Amino acid sequence: MIRVDRLAAAALPVVSIVVLVTAVLLAASAAAAQGTLGFDYLSYDGAVRRFLAGGVLYDQSYDFTGGFGLFYYPPPFVLLAVPLTLLPAWLAAVVFTGVLLVTYVAAVAILPVPGRIRWVMLLIGGISWPLVYAIKLGQVGPILLFLFAVGWRWMDRPWRWGIATAIGIAIKIQPALLLGWALLTRRWRLIWTTLAVFLMLAVAATLIAGPSSWVDQATLLARLSKPIDTPHNYTPGRLVFELTASTTLAWAAQLLNWALVAVVLLYAALRASAVSAYLAFVIASQLISPILWDHYAIMLLLPVAWLLSRGQWWALLVPLVTSWPAVYAGLTPPVAYPISYWLVLVAVVWLGRADRRADESLVLLAPRMRVAPS
Repeated sequence: MIRVDRLAAAALPVVSIVVLVTAVLLAASAAAAQGTLGFDYLSYDGAVRRFLAGGVLYDQSYDFTGGFGLFYYPPPFVLLAVPLTLLPAWLAAVVFTGVLLVTYVAAVAILPVPGRIRWVMLLIGGISWPLVYAIKLGQVGPILLFLFAVGWRWMDRPWRWGIATAIGIAIKIQPALLLGWALLTRRWRLIWTTLAVFLMLAVAATLIAGPSSWVDQATLLARLSKPIDTPHNYTPGRLVFELTASTTLAWAAQLLNWALVAVVLLYAALRASAVSAYLAFVIASQLISPILWDHYAIMLLLPVAWLLSRGQWWALLVPLVTSWPAVYAGLTPPVAYPISYWLVLVAVVWLGRADRRADESLVLLAPRMRVAPS
């Protein structure tokens, strides 16, 4: 038995690396053959090239999200995208694909969990539909995952946390929710450093793209944020609409979802441990999104890693249900995505609540355990 355990432990790193790299290469090769490699990245790339050529950054002709060529990320995103425009678009898409793979590996490498769990997470990445699909599309999800992982590992280091969170906000708006966690837990230095770094990025972006770029982005977002009407997305409201064809019921479900998330986050910040509350806000940053694509579920890999490190092996069900073998076999119903978010969210907060109570009990018991001086 000991020999088998040792062999399994020795084989896990090799298997994890082989599965992850093979899955990404196969998906990227298939996408390249179909002309869809970096589908989303080419939208960012095209928008930046159009802008640098004297055109508009935000094309206002779109009425729904998901189409090719759409760019609606914050203006500071331009600062991050410009360097790759020095390459031909097709080569930039290939390079960006490699960057996303490396970013995921880096995110796993810095997770504050036991080494064995990190190897398991690397293996899970190889079968994860949200991860493989995000890399194939050229989506920024793996980068955000890395930035969230930095925030988790160094939540007591204001500048590291602030830089990571500010860059996340510059890429997408959702990471701004983490400022709510910092506010509710009174981590003022995290807030000020994040705002300082983001302000520098915002000023630089404004000098390049112009003040009107912020208005253009807000206008585009307001028109595209349609949780009920946007097809192929997995918000609770959209799923209820597909089931009932009732806009009223759909909006009721969507508003209830947002309200419940707010209640859980408030409870987590006030009653759960710092780590679990942080991870709850990471989960919620995607769950409250007006559009919930399937590849957004990549963010669940962080709380899954935390749950596994706590011996909660049932958490493997989440990446298994949303794995590409399950998706291709038709075993992943649309409702699996919001259920997965809520299952992990509740589990993280529940365990974090127990952790905080245990810590508070130790603090109360500490004076009684001191030995009186002789």
